[in-house]
Amino acid sequence: MMNLSEWIQIFINQLKAVPVLEWLGVSFGVAEVLFARANKIWLYPCGIIAVVISTYIFFHSGLYAESALNLYYFVMSVYGWWWWEKRKGHAAPDVTRANKMDWVKTIAIVVVAFITLYLVLINFTDSTVPVFDSWVSATAWAGMWLLAKRKIENWILLNISNAFAIPLLIYKGLPLYAILTLFLFVIAVMGYIKWNKIIKQKEKVNAFSFE
Repeated sequence: MMNLSEWIQIFINQLKAVPVLEWLGVSFGVAEVLFARANKIWLYPCGIIAVVISTYIFFHSGLYAESALNLYYFVMSVYGWWWWEKRKGHAAPDVTRANKMDWVKTIAIVVVAFITLYLVLINFTDSTVPVFDSWVSATAWAGMWLLAKRKIENWILLNISNAFAIPLLIYKGLPLYAILTLFLFVIAVMGYIKWNKIIKQKEKVNAFSFE
């Protein structure tokens, strides 16, 4: 059983051996997040480049479910770019909390995605981490569905995925992606706090209007 100092040394050694392609993938991933936070359309071309590079890296690292997840990100980036251009000047949909039916669907997405991915990985790939790879991707799928519905709980599901992805990426020798995922974890926490304030302000306005 390795102690913390041994894990840190392994992580440092991995960083020293990071190839240029991984640096590029992570750099464009960071740029995507920063442009998204600034609400700039450049988030989409940066996201597309990051996803293409990441899909290749994850596939060759044996993270097949993560690789498939990135293909979905690619499609969503192209769609998001098109939708952004189409909806210029339109207000974003309201942020709300998930209701009981939303949670039923969320749990169903996690369960179905996890079982499907796990069965595919153990039967059709040489994955050495089928459980964790499937779990990280399944919870991310559910989080993205909630994000599309503008539900605040999307940040919870995405951070469940991120929390398991960080040690998985370190184990697979992808330290820069582990750092990027930690960065995304922090962004998700901030996103939850911001959306919660928006919802509470809306609830106060609605309560005042009924008085």
